[in-house]
Amino acid sequence: MSHVVGGGTVSVSGNRPGKRLGVKKYEEEVVKAGNIIVKQRGSIYHPGKNTYMSKDYSIHAKTAGTVSFRRMSGFKRGKYYVDVIESK
Repeated sequence: MSHVVGGGTVSVSGNRPGKRLGVKKYEEEVVKAGNIIVKQRGSIYHPGKNTYMSKDYSIHAKTAGTVSFRRMSGFKRGKYYVDVIESK
């Protein structure tokens, strides 16, 4: 006999699909206006030049160009910014 109550099974096992978050376009990769560069939960990466953040914290390109990542030093130390450098 068991000494512990509740040795049953779980109907929902917790196998859920991933949310496909992360960096979608990497450094020096060419993007068009409106392309998603980063999908994230919360603002880990911040929008920089020629980028904007949507309401689900995804960062998109405003203009066509190449992707650039930078890390601020000084007052905003440690923050990561995503830029799009316009192609000429």
